[in-house]
Formats: sequence, structure tokens, C-alpha cells
Amino acid sequence: MSDSRSKSPTPSERERKDAEDRKREQEEQEKLPYKWTQTLNEAEVNVPIPGNLKSRDLIVDIKKTHLKVQIKGQDPIIDGDTPHPLSVDDSTWTLTTTPQNTKEIVLSLAKSVGSNWWPHIVTTAPKIDVTKIVPENSKLSDLDGETRGMVEKMMYDQEMKRQGKATSDEQQKQDLLKKFMAEHPEMDFSQAKIG
Repeated sequence: MSDSRSKSPTPSERERKDAEDRKREQEEQEKLPYKWTQTLNEAEVNVPIPGNLKSRDLIVDIKKTHLKVQIKGQDPIIDGDTPHPLSVDDSTWTLTTTPQNTKEIVLSLAKSVGSNWWPHIVTTAPKIDVTKIVPENSKLSDLDGETRGMVEKMMYDQEMKRQGKATSDEQQKQDLLKKFMAEHPEMDFSQAKIG
């Protein structure tokens, strides 16, 4: 009688499968008529075109959930829905000349607030495995004020705990108690505990 349960792959089998998946994914991406990269906030798409074309020869249409790039009179190079909404007002495109004297359309697509890693630029294109993305390190200066304040407070509190000192919240409670004690000298605080 054979065991019908499937056993989980060994680390080497998993590694081999990951390598095969990465190779397949890379081959699929290389077949696309464009190259693309992304951060959590934006995606950049580079579409190579013949060097004799000018912007008036192109149709570039960036909508909230749809993207179209086309040379007039030809089939679209990109024409499909985006996996997540775009911030159209913050998205741009330019026509640049490359060092090889060819041209490319460069689209800077601003992802809508709260967006995440995209598996593809348009939903009709092959997907990438977003779980394998290693994000670039963020700098505190990249964060908005409120988020930056929260991160700095967390970093401070973590360092204070490491040193065995009071965190910012604990320090705030101690300061409030000291102020209250100073304002009420008639009260006995000898048994007071901060919890």
C-alpha cells in the first residue's frame, strides 16, 4: 500500500525549484517589449523604440487603472489594466535618447497611496513572485513626518529598553507623577507604584 500523502520538499529540492522559478520568471520578463523596476511608491517602465521617432509619433495614455503605450499606426506595445490603481497626477512619461543613439519611453508611474509590490505592470503580462522581492533600505528622511516620528520613537524606546532605562511612555508617566506630586505636597506618595 503506497503512502498517498505528499512529503514536503527537502531544502535542496526547494532551492532547485526556486532557482527554476527565478530562471523562468527572468526569461518571461526578458521577452517583454519593455523593462521595468519598482519601489513601494512607484514603478518605472522603459520602452525601447526606434531612434527616428518623436513624441508626436506616440500614444502614451496613463489612466488610474489602465496603461497604453503605442507607436501611432502600430499595435500597442503596452495596453492593459494595472494590478493596482495609479496616482495619475503624479505619473509622468518622457522620451529620451539612449547612449546607443536609440530612444526609449520612460514612464514613472506613481502608485496610489497604500499600494504594494506589483506582480506585473499590466495584468496581461507574466507575473513575478513578489514574495522574493528584497526591498531597498528606506532612509528615515524618505518617510512622511508622522511615520518618521513613530519610527524614531520606536527606535528610541528600543534603545532605552536595551540600556535598561525608561521608554518614552514610561518617562512620560514618571514626569506626570512628579508634576502631580509637586502640585500636591499634602498627599503621601510613599506607597505609589507606576504600572
